[in-house]
Amino acid sequence: MITVLSPGAQLLIEDLGRPGHAAMGLSPSGALDARALRLANRLVGNAPGAAGLELLLGGAELEFAAAAAVAVTGARGPVTLAGTGRAGAARRQEEAANRPLAVPAGGRLRIGPAASGLRYYLAVAGGIEADTLMGSRSADVLSGLGPAPLRAGDVLRTGQAPAASPEPAWVPAAVPPARRIAVRIQPGPRLDWFTPQAWQCLTGRDWTVSPESNRVGVRLLGRPLERAVGGELPSEGMVTGAVQVPPSGLPTVFLADHPVTGGYPVPAVVVPADLPLLAQARPGQQVRFLGQPKTALATA
Repeated sequence: MITVLSPGAQLLIEDLGRPGHAAMGLSPSGALDARALRLANRLVGNAPGAAGLELLLGGAELEFAAAAAVAVTGARGPVTLAGTGRAGAARRQEEAANRPLAVPAGGRLRIGPAASGLRYYLAVAGGIEADTLMGSRSADVLSGLGPAPLRAGDVLRTGQAPAASPEPAWVPAAVPPARRIAVRIQPGPRLDWFTPQAWQCLTGRDWTVSPESNRVGVRLLGRPLERAVGGELPSEGMVTGAVQVPPSGLPTVFLADHPVTGGYPVPAVVVPADLPLLAQARPGQQVRFLGQPKTALATA
């Protein structure tokens, strides 16, 4: 059993999500930085899709009733383990990220404020147990489906620890960028709804991550994109990574908890491999889009 002493800004149970159910109105959900969750699971010997914890910004503290192997990945910040030594004296020590940690029975793990990146991922050997929906234990903050956000006093169950041994040492992992984030985009289905200069405007300058960003999408601030076609679209399907532009002209990049349909035009889509970068983008951070317009792709 694991007791949540403090959930920090937001503490969620997430696995790799439930893709393929858009026709039923279900977003894919799952860990926003799937790469970080897979790494954490690898470090403790779990299957890649085992459920773990996603922590926004830090500030969480967990108490373990039994000894456990854990790993913290994703954002970078202080990780402190408090437990009891062989002589029975209390001890505290700073632990490094991206390697397996042995938590003793009664141990408390505290994850401090993130110095870089936005979201930590915590895996426990055996995975976090929770009710499943369409084969996933992921929380979806837009619909409210899946496990509820964790609160102080909540008690978590873990599954049977795997027979495979955890990774024995530190594993290299991507460091969340502290300054500008560069992500690749491809032309979207409604690029022609914007002026011929829109693609250059989209890729030729930096955008700023808005504080209003969340698991639904990363809202961007900057000079608005100009439309060439008036009116609005009938609702159409949306994918993770879609760059949707509302009447304000300011783009929003849809993340895992996005609505499955939308009526605003999508001039571009982020390459899936670069979505973990946006999952770790902090408010005020700069984002630069990289890519070629449709005309350039057609003549290449």
